[in-house]
Amino acid sequence: MRILIVGGGYVGLYTALRLQRKLKPELGRGEVEIVVVSPDPYMTYQPFLPEAAAGSISPRHVVVPLRRVLADCRIVVGEVQTIDHSKRTVTLTTLATEETGGTEQLSYDELVLAPGSVSRTLPVPGLAEHGIGFKNVEEAIGLRNHVLEQLDIASSTRDPAIRDAALTFVFVGGGYAGVEALAELEDMARYASRYYHNVRREDMKWILVEATGRILPEVGEEMGRYTVTELRRRNIDVRLDTRLESCVDRIAVLSDGSRFPTRTVVWTAGVKPHPVLAATDLPLNARGRLRCTPYLTVDGVDHAWGAGDAAAVPDVSTDEPGKETAPNAQHAVRQAKTLGDNLARSLRGQPLQQYSHAYVGSVASLGLHKGVAHVYGRKLKGWPAWFMHRTYHLSRVPTFNRKARVLAEWTLAGLFKREIVSLGSLEHPRAEFELAAGGKPSQNPPGNPKGSS
Repeated sequence: MRILIVGGGYVGLYTALRLQRKLKPELGRGEVEIVVVSPDPYMTYQPFLPEAAAGSISPRHVVVPLRRVLADCRIVVGEVQTIDHSKRTVTLTTLATEETGGTEQLSYDELVLAPGSVSRTLPVPGLAEHGIGFKNVEEAIGLRNHVLEQLDIASSTRDPAIRDAALTFVFVGGGYAGVEALAELEDMARYASRYYHNVRREDMKWILVEATGRILPEVGEEMGRYTVTELRRRNIDVRLDTRLESCVDRIAVLSDGSRFPTRTVVWTAGVKPHPVLAATDLPLNARGRLRCTPYLTVDGVDHAWGAGDAAAVPDVSTDEPGKETAPNAQHAVRQAKTLGDNLARSLRGQPLQQYSHAYVGSVASLGLHKGVAHVYGRKLKGWPAWFMHRTYHLSRVPTFNRKARVLAEWTLAGLFKREIVSLGSLEHPRAEFELAAGGKPSQNPPGNPKGSS
């Protein structure tokens, strides 16, 4: 029997871990095979992306290698293109098939669909050309390099227009990703500015654009207002009830009429279900998420399971009819354990259990030693909230190996100064050799042989 898990994120990793433990006898006898298909050979622990961008954590410690952790599973690095559940087959592309331009098919007996979500963008003119995402570790490290490069640009020119554009940073989206990324990077850039003789922290403009009237809705209205006050105290321009209308020619135009020449527009305005869901014959809801039952089975379909951002799971912990669990990491990790248990029970003919978990609260970092939290009805701010943020996520990051490495890095960061080196050329490592060999770097922007942003 083959169990196919589509996605190597929270749900994919934790479900496979649970199945490894629950089905150990069957795996040992060769009766069951677990296959995990993921576009990357690692799981990204996304709550640590802002700290990775700020240099508090090494990028390699933000990810968990699937092959090491899932030793009893077969890992396939590839992208699922279509799923035909009526025939129990998926069509996928791998690194090998890309060489030939073809695809391959994989059959299965049980399907766990957990592809997660992708960035939700809007048709904003110029966004595709100049926007920067913040969904994976590559984007986080690329953004860190980009911000430091802007300080280098500003310090090496006397042109006020170039300086102003380089030192203006616009973040769109007032959720976790946007607020934490802005707060951590502003903290890092403010520290780095002391090493530039002609760049002061007052020269930088940090702008947060949010289309609704509040930010960080997960931590509650009171803590959201505190966060706005805290950010504005740091001279961060928070624009509520405002939208980004254009960023053509590197000019951010806002719905309130403001115009900001900028080389940095970071888009964190929400997510949407992975496009692969639309290429299946499984039932979806109006928002494009997989329709699931409280048992984490796909509604009305046998041998198919779903959880996480891609699944619409009824919230049985509340009396509100039609309410679904929020698409966040807190639910994804817990749903994965229930899904793994239920799948093992299903194979053994045992009764399934419903997923039920009441939301306990949220924590958010606002930079070094600053944060907000609303947990079990208690509201924290400042250093206690920041400490709770680190403690909670350290307890949740998978494997003891990663916990120890992250804790060691935090300890060393408290003893030594921040690193402020930009390694933007890592994004195009062959650029310099191509120039030396008389070639022309094909993937770099014109006039930018080092590959910097």
